[in-house]
Amino acid sequence: MMKIGITGGIGSGKSTVCRIFEHLGIPVFYADTVAKEIMVSDPLLIAGLKAAFGEESYDQAGRLNNKHIARIVFNNNTELAKLNALVHPAVFRAFDSWLARVSGNAPYILKEAALLFESGSYKSCDHNIVVTAAVAARLKWVMQRDGSTEEQVRARMNKQLTDEEKVKMADFLIRNDESQSLILQVMELHNRFTKITE
Repeated sequence: MMKIGITGGIGSGKSTVCRIFEHLGIPVFYADTVAKEIMVSDPLLIAGLKAAFGEESYDQAGRLNNKHIARIVFNNNTELAKLNALVHPAVFRAFDSWLARVSGNAPYILKEAALLFESGSYKSCDHNIVVTAAVAARLKWVMQRDGSTEEQVRARMNKQLTDEEKVKMADFLIRNDESQSLILQVMELHNRFTKITE
């Protein structure tokens, strides 16, 4: 089955784009959502996180202590790399088992990940899409959605590759800038991918 990676900076609208693909019957693997789920369900990952960041990484009920881990990895690239080295392989394992369960009726699947390029996940995809949007629009949207300050959102943006860097690595581009319809852009790609797999 053809695998299409899709990414975009925080607030770019990639989730909206994915929902359009889902309406067309395309299964979407949401890597970031799955990462949060397996951090409390994958025994191998849980053991690794406890070993790397201490038993206090989880509370008595088995819930992840996000604040504890965030304190350790925030502004510490070595610790962040350690976290990613544990989480990314676990997400890859989850993706493989998801892929085995996905209906064979779809012509292709999407793998949505904020760090598609940064994690190296794009290498396992046949093609990759990047969704771009103006920084000002992204800032406004994320601040409204999360109740974050501009400084907090910019700090998160700075941890990701720039749109320019992502566009260079991507095979296809979707512009979320109101100059062209998102639905029409998705339909164009959908038709293209469907023809490839026929």
